[in-house]
Amino acid sequence: MLLPINDDNPLEGITHAYVTWGLIALNVLIFVLVQQGWRPEIDIATAFGYGAIPAVVTHAAVLPAEYVKLPPELTLVSYMFLHGGWLHLIGNMAFLWVFGDNVEDALGHARFLAFYLLCGIAGGLAHSLAMPESASPLVGASAGISGLVGAYLMLHPNVRIWVLMFLRVPLRIPAIWPLGAWIGFQLWNLATTTDPETAWWAHIGGLVTGAVLVVFMRRRGVPLWVMTRNGSPSGTPPV
Repeated sequence: MLLPINDDNPLEGITHAYVTWGLIALNVLIFVLVQQGWRPEIDIATAFGYGAIPAVVTHAAVLPAEYVKLPPELTLVSYMFLHGGWLHLIGNMAFLWVFGDNVEDALGHARFLAFYLLCGIAGGLAHSLAMPESASPLVGASAGISGLVGAYLMLHPNVRIWVLMFLRVPLRIPAIWPLGAWIGFQLWNLATTTDPETAWWAHIGGLVTGAVLVVFMRRRGVPLWVMTRNGSPSGTPPV
């Protein structure tokens, strides 16, 4: 419904968002070289071997030996770097591109990487605990991205961002509106969906984790819930 494409929010604590760029590059490379490579028949094996399968994570079931690539606990990290298709990948990477650099700016490079992985792990655990007997592999960066959404709202709710509504209409509006709508969409689907395999709990788990972690992991002096920047309304240069 709303795809972020840019924000008016320059970096202040770092010069370049190296970790954000690295995560985008890694996700794209894995998708192109592993999932969409010269042997498309490995897709199923890859999803089951590196995706987070709730029944395996909760030890309600055992993965057949030919699919085992990692211990179940480590799939809570590896699943974040697989995607279900180009649209899945592009949507997640758009959120990471727009919001990742400013969260990285607020946390610093090393803590940002830890933050992103912890949000993904929390989302994978939330999904696994909500559906402990599911045998469908969870894939995608959505839980980590949800953590970025939670952190960005805690840091910069009034920064104006460009979004494409319905992938067609460009709008420039304060972040709190599209991201708030995105959160409402997750909660609505969580409450009303009839599809037991949809990973709405992964999104909620990542979102809550991100909103909490940013309070404790941000660099000293970085404020929360800033409605202005440098003493001026967000998006307006200081005099």
